Amino acid sequence: MSVRALRASPAGSAGAPHSPWRHVAQAAAALAAGMGVGRFVYTPILPLMHAGAGLSAGAGANLATANYIGYLLGALVGILAPAVVRSRALLRVSLVVLTGTLAAMPATHDTAVWFALRLLAGVASALIFVIAVSSLLSHLRAYPAHLPGWAFGGVGAGIALSGLLVLVLRPVADWRAAWWASAALAAVLAVASWNLRPEVPPTTTQAPQAPQAAQATAVTAATVDDSRGPRTHRWFTALFASYTLEGIGYIIAGTFLVAAIEQSSPGPLGGGAWVLVGLAAVPSSALWARLGRRWSRPDLLLAALVVQAVGIALPALIGGAPAALVSAVLFGATFIGVSTLALATGAHLEFPRSVALLTAGYSVGQILGPLAVAPLLHHGYQQALVLAASVVLVAAAAAAVLRIGFPHHMVVVRATAPVRQPAPTESAADAGSHR
Repeated sequence: MSVRALRASPAGSAGAPHSPWRHVAQAAAALAAGMGVGRFVYTPILPLMHAGAGLSAGAGANLATANYIGYLLGALVGILAPAVVRSRALLRVSLVVLTGTLAAMPATHDTAVWFALRLLAGVASALIFVIAVSSLLSHLRAYPAHLPGWAFGGVGAGIALSGLLVLVLRPVADWRAAWWASAALAAVLAVASWNLRPEVPPTTTQAPQAPQAAQATAVTAATVDDSRGPRTHRWFTALFASYTLEGIGYIIAGTFLVAAIEQSSPGPLGGGAWVLVGLAAVPSSALWARLGRRWSRPDLLLAALVVQAVGIALPALIGGAPAALVSAVLFGATFIGVSTLALATGAHLEFPRSVALLTAGYSVGQILGPLAVAPLLHHGYQQALVLAASVVLVAAAAAAVLRIGFPHHMVVVRATAPVRQPAPTESAADAGSHR
């Protein structure tokens, strides 16, 4: 659905907040806590744990995998129990649990305990993410797509804030202080997002339909699903392959980029580059949503993946400060954009349960990434980044296949009455993209 169509809805419709920017800020704070800090602060802290806690490269990869397994489990809870995305209590519990796991990391040197804490943090991060995103899609339907895009930028803000915190603490403190400071930052962000309104139940977001109208709508939806599935199968297969491979490649860089830069350029360069990743990510989702008005999603997805592959490979192939900083900007500007573009493309294809399937593939890719490069880490991180860039290039090749004959203008069968159907597979970025 276009932005113009969304604007036709009254701003004060059911579920729309009185102050959309306040809602954006609260959701951004939740995403900053759950993803930017809870999930990605491990990246700048990892070199400190290698130096001060005796953590081996292989064990570091295992801890990353634990977090991604937890994220997959949390995402599955959100898929299998849809009611959880409407629970403010669960959001608050997840914020508290996440903060607690960060604070508990310095309390032990036991790798098994660290594994359990990062696993639990992954579950909490995923629940925070699905609740916050569902809230955005529910309450900001009547507003332009760049508003949810700025909320997604909270992930980048969390990365930048936590990275800056670790960078400042590094000369005067150790890895323990970095975890405690990150827990304090997560607590502040949790307070800022504490009153975020979750998604409203479906019965309160639309007017009751007459039995005949509801039945006609159900028949129409079933017809669309049945007819679209076979016709869009080949495009969705290419999209699924591309997004799963992106999960493998991006997470290798997202986990080991700082360690790789510091291996060739000791000092604050790695931490500074990670802050730059976060800053580049802040406006990226809103920017890609706007670009979607002029170019097709498959074209943008291909471009974003190629740019990301170049960014990942730079520190390994060239090295030095300029390459590290350019790498940070290119990686930060694309990794959230790729997600929004892929999910929007799945929604456009109207493939049944597209978001659930794509998210599952992406999550499995994130689990496989650190495991795939673990044998290479004995020789440093450069080989791991080269492998990551190669995988992302293969993902770009799959996106190129997606472009062949892509159905840019889907013919949708609608009920006689112009009814706006709630689409659980519609992403925020989708609203701002042309079809």
